[in-house]
Amino acid sequence: MPHLIEVAFKGNRKDFFLWEGDEVPPLNAGIIVDADRGEDLGYVHASGELAEKRNAGTPHGYGAAGTTKKARRLATSADVRREEDLRAQDEEARRRAVERVKANDLVMKLSDAEWQWDQKKLTLYFTAEKRVDFRTLVRELASIFRTRIELKQIGVRDEAKRLDGIGRCGRQYCSSSWLPELRPVNLGVAKDQRLSLNPSQISGACGRLMCCLRYEHEFYVYSRKKFPKEGKLVRTTKGEEKVVANDIFRERVTLRAEDGEVRTLELLELRAEAESVGAPLPGVSAMPATSIDDDVIDVELAAAAVEEVIPPVSFISPTEEYPVVIAPEVAEPTAERDAESPGDANRERRPHRRRGRRGGRRNRQGGARGNNDGEPGAEPPEGEEE
Repeated sequence: MPHLIEVAFKGNRKDFFLWEGDEVPPLNAGIIVDADRGEDLGYVHASGELAEKRNAGTPHGYGAAGTTKKARRLATSADVRREEDLRAQDEEARRRAVERVKANDLVMKLSDAEWQWDQKKLTLYFTAEKRVDFRTLVRELASIFRTRIELKQIGVRDEAKRLDGIGRCGRQYCSSSWLPELRPVNLGVAKDQRLSLNPSQISGACGRLMCCLRYEHEFYVYSRKKFPKEGKLVRTTKGEEKVVANDIFRERVTLRAEDGEVRTLELLELRAEAESVGAPLPGVSAMPATSIDDDVIDVELAAAAVEEVIPPVSFISPTEEYPVVIAPEVAEPTAERDAESPGDANRERRPHRRRGRRGGRRNRQGGARGNNDGEPGAEPPEGEEE
């Protein structure tokens, strides 16, 4: 049985391959694997049970279907030196490509370049707010580098993951070090945690909200469900009091009575007082092990347009299309609505007439203005202007 191994490449790019040798290659060992119309060199990142687990739980995994890509052989010292020379040439290739981007007046940012180990393909990663027509650029780059060119559009989070760096916490980016999947983060997460909504304080190096805001969000959501909502009136032994603030860490509630008296109670004491007056507070049990409703967060993200997810675009697969959003159709009038006013259907709609300052309602039957006797629609007395 072939062994499943996970191989890491430049820019935190990983993929799974089958190793048909008797012994599994050691971790961090250089290995030659199948690539797009050629070969590529990577380093063993995981094997055995860990590789099986990551294959089932990571976005780049293949799941139960498995992979058909094969790892050919272990890399020699000459292969490793060749790979190091190619990595030194990546920056020069990116700079030359940037010059052609500026010459063609394309609104795109080339963030990284990666040579395939056999130099049969050069992959350029870029970010752009809109779709870019780079067909002319690809032809020019192909004539310059004399190889196959692939342009891939990635999002800003993927760009930060690929380039790597140190976050404001002083540690390596979570997306580059251990985070298996880049999940959306919206402003609702910061609001639930009572964080400052200043973008400079809650945004990462990519310009989007930091991924770590989601780590404790589940705790905040279920902890607040144990407390009454702020601004709500609750009945206690002192009458009706308004909830001013909740301290979920110390489990205290600040209340304000009608006479303005403010007091702070333990959550258990507040529940006991509410039950003693026959108005128990709703609550939840211990926090479950399951995660929070991520679908709700995704819907809020789409509604608030906090983060724009850019689908990847590849020159090799130009048939891929962007998703088309169709506007909802306008609801037609229902039969019940027509039945409420049956005479409206047969009534002929009069054309709109602009009403002037003089004589707007003169000689009109059923006018709003009447004569001195109170009869509607009569002529006004002489000497009086409408």
